[in-house]
Formats: sequence, structure tokens, C-alpha cells
Amino acid sequence: RCRRALMEAWVGRETAAFRLPPSRLALDPADAIRLAHDGRLVDLRLVSIADAEARGIEAVRQDRATYDLPPGDPRAASLTRAVVFGAPKAVLMDLPQLTEDQPAHRPLVAAHAVPWPGEMAVFRSPSTDGFELLTSFGTRARIGTLVSDLYSGPTSRFDRGNALIVDLLTGTLESVTDLTLFGGANALAIESAAGVWEIVQAGAAELLALGRYRLTQLLRGQRGTESAMGNPAPAGARVVVLDDSLATLPIAEADLGIPWNWRIGPASRSVSDETYVAQAFTPAGAGLRPFSVAHVEQPWRRPRTPGDLTIRWKRRSRALAADSWGGLEVPLAEELEAYEIEILDGTAVKRVLSVNTTSAVYTAAQQTADWGAPLAPGDTLDIRIFQLSALVGRGAPKTVTFTF
Repeated sequence: RCRRALMEAWVGRETAAFRLPPSRLALDPADAIRLAHDGRLVDLRLVSIADAEARGIEAVRQDRATYDLPPGDPRAASLTRAVVFGAPKAVLMDLPQLTEDQPAHRPLVAAHAVPWPGEMAVFRSPSTDGFELLTSFGTRARIGTLVSDLYSGPTSRFDRGNALIVDLLTGTLESVTDLTLFGGANALAIESAAGVWEIVQAGAAELLALGRYRLTQLLRGQRGTESAMGNPAPAGARVVVLDDSLATLPIAEADLGIPWNWRIGPASRSVSDETYVAQAFTPAGAGLRPFSVAHVEQPWRRPRTPGDLTIRWKRRSRALAADSWGGLEVPLAEELEAYEIEILDGTAVKRVLSVNTTSAVYTAAQQTADWGAPLAPGDTLDIRIFQLSALVGRGAPKTVTFTF
């Protein structure tokens, strides 16, 4: 057909316009005629006829041989190849709240497969049967692994001493400006231990090889995950790029703490199909967990004599609005403000103080009961502070050693 169309276009470059007497009334458009002109016979096809005192004819050249072309070579017969899906790489993560449209208590799921089946389904069950569909999603996540160990580093400022080298299964990474970085770009979750995720941001990305990137200018322990920082996070640890490809698991707060069994696989297949991957995962509501406190004041910063010790700190908030610089105080994301302070003797807990303000008094009498005398210059004291949540209990700990 293509050859015939090309030949028609080539032959049809020649056109003719002439007049015929009314006696040629039998001719109609699309009729084929042979015109004797200049000593040769020309085959034409009538295109249009305008009737007046004489019949105005417009015609285009045609060649009968064009329609006698032999057919092209037949195509080799082939069967449609069946698309085979394998079990995906699926990651279930209990992370702090990342966006306002994500309920704080809900975990996230990321999946990767080649070929991508179009849509992944997530089933769950409290036992090993009776799986029910929970949700489905249609975007492939950027998942990878650490190439080398990632050691701990500073928080609340750039970590310029460590380099994060990752291998991604698919997708790319790129460098961003500091302003874009502070807006949440280039965020990755690194599994420093089983089920423990540190959120890291990277300002600079350098492509080392296909799928391998060297990330520097790091912001460590983002969204209150400084306690999840590994020392080191081992090579081979899972890495997930935190972007819109992750799906939220629509669970209720009542589902927290239940050891669910999960199956994740192509939505077009049955949950019992071999393309589904099975995992055990207990959502703990990490997004509801209060952040650790900050700026615990050392006793040597104020003149004091042995006696009552006032422990002071600054409250942090897990609310996303707490990043605003316009507020006088970060919002309280919990129902009530409450703290517990553990007085430590090595790994043993000597005493627990409970308060509802950002300071606590460790009295001289309590010090004498715990240590035999009030703490004096030259002594040290280990403490651990927790902010409390009515839903999940203690938040992330802040451990400090006081020097007197």
C-alpha cells in the first residue's frame, strides 16, 4: 500500500486542464480517459468538471501499472510474546510524617519491578490466610542499596565529612540548590538497622557509573530521625528515594501495634500468585512519636552550689508547621505537654522525674538518696529525657551527660 501511494503521488505530478463540447456529456469525474497530445497518448483521470457553454475539465495523470504492482514480501508470522512479571522489590516503612496530606500515623510502601505491571496491589491479614485488599498504587519507586558504609555525622548542619554512595535500580538523582534542599528536595530513607530508617537529604549528586551516585553536602537525621543514624549504616542497606511515587497505607490508628502479614504484587494477578512478595510488618505509628528535646542546658553554664539541680531543655515539635520562622513557639502536636527524665547509673535507671514543663528539679534530697551526697564539682550525671504522647507513649530519647 505504501509503494502504491508513493507511485500515485509521483505519477500525479502531471495535471491537465482543457475544455470539451457539450456533446461529451457522458464524461463524469473519476472517469479514466486517454488523451492524444503532442504525438503521444496520455492516461488521465478526471478530477472535476465545470459545465457551462463548454465543459471545463481538470484531470490528473495516472498509470495503470501503478495498480498492477506485485504485493510486498510477506511478514514473518510470529506469536505475541507473553509479558512475564516477577515478584517486586517492596519496602514497607514506618516514617515520620512527610507531607500535610499524609496522616501522621500511616506507614508508606514503595515497590520496584521490571517490567512494571502497571499497578501494584497491597493485601494484608492478621494471619497467614484471608488476605484482604487494602490499597493499590501505580508508580514505581526509586529503590537502591548503599555501596559502602555510611558513618554517623552532625545534625542541624551540613555533614561534609561523609559521602553517601548508592546504587539505584532505576531512576536518576541530580544536584539541587541549598534553597531547594531546605524545601525538602533529594530526601532519602536509609535503613540503618532492620526497620530503622534515617532520613537524609543530599545537595550534590555525582554520577559515578550507570545507576551509581555519590551524594555529598548531606543533611542528616531529618524529621527527628537522628536517633536512627547508624554508626555505620552497613553497605547493602536499603535506600528509598522519598518522592510522590511512594504510597500511603490507609490504616486506622487502631491497627497500630498489630503484627500484620502483607502481600504485595501485580494488581492483575491473584493474591496467591507467585508474583506476590510476602512480608511481616508491624506499623508502630512513627509519625505520632514526639521528637527528642533539644538544647539541654549544662549545669556549669550557670553559677551554682551543691543542692537542687534544675534541668532545662527546649521542646521540639513533630508538626510540619514547626519549621516556620514566624511563630513565637513551635506548635504542641500532642494532646498534653508531658516529659519523663530518667536519672541513669550506667544502664540502670535510678529515678524517673515526671513534669509538664520544659524543666525539672532534681532535688538535693533525691541526689543524696541516689548518690549519697548532692552532686558537686567534678561529678558527672547521665540523664535521658522523653517527651510523652498520649497515643504512642515515650518519644525519641535525648541522652546527655552533665558535668559539674
